[in-house]
Amino acid sequence: MNILGVIPARYASTRLPGKPLADICGKTLIRRVYERAALSPLLDRLVVATDDERILEEVRSFGGEAVLTSSDHPNGTCRVAEAAEKYEGDIVLNIQGDEPLLDPLMVDEVAQALLDDDSALSSTLCVPITERSMLDDPSVVKVVRDLRGFALYFSRYPIPYIRSDADAVAVYEHIGIYGFRRDFLNIYVSLPPTPLSLAESLEQLKIMEHGYSMKATVTGAERKGTSVDTPEDLESVRRTVCSNEVKSILCSNEAKSIVCSNEAKSIVCSNEAKSTVCSNEAKGPAARPAVKGV
Repeated sequence: MNILGVIPARYASTRLPGKPLADICGKTLIRRVYERAALSPLLDRLVVATDDERILEEVRSFGGEAVLTSSDHPNGTCRVAEAAEKYEGDIVLNIQGDEPLLDPLMVDEVAQALLDDDSALSSTLCVPITERSMLDDPSVVKVVRDLRGFALYFSRYPIPYIRSDADAVAVYEHIGIYGFRRDFLNIYVSLPPTPLSLAESLEQLKIMEHGYSMKATVTGAERKGTSVDTPEDLESVRRTVCSNEVKSILCSNEAKSIVCSNEAKSIVCSNEAKSTVCSNEAKGPAARPAVKGV
């Protein structure tokens, strides 16, 4: 199957205008997302879908692929669907454009869920919640799953309700990366909003309300950060990225230092060995004992 990855990126943002072009330690946010997603071995093609020429030019400047879409889309999935019309792809992935710390494994996992299960029309990811504060935070979307791993419900409210520790079950945070079979993507964007999707302000709920399915796979990737929605989020990501890149440079320099040191030692040893051989050869004729009777 052909797998198309689409990163929706619009310029306008209520809390952080121009977010895709925000600088993060020398690279724009959209470039960091693109470069992370491009590491996925399952993707056959990756494209940014944007409504702004500035984002289009930025992506093309670093060798990425981008396409202009309408500025009237109500959400990122509709933008993804428009872009997907221009490219081949049996499976279309909606890769969020505000996740500069994206683990490429997540891209593979959301695609693999559809490759492994023909009954799944769409897919997403989740991760166990380990902190009580996250469970009570309405900005952290929770998901409950059935025994086959399909989503039953998404909510900003703590779900499921756990009466006691003896009844404890895993509680999952939803991760907003999505996979769609192409035919279902076209159906999905045509579905009208539903009461629960509007009440929770969670677009994906209309899938279940309209009687369709979404596989919710528990990711094996480490969650390394959050999406960039506010100036505070941006500063937090900058600190993380810059810190990681400094460490990478230091480790690289240390490795080079070790290699250079070892090479220097090798050269010295080689030269010393040559010196010893030459010395012995020089001594050889002079030190050869005389043979009696000759």
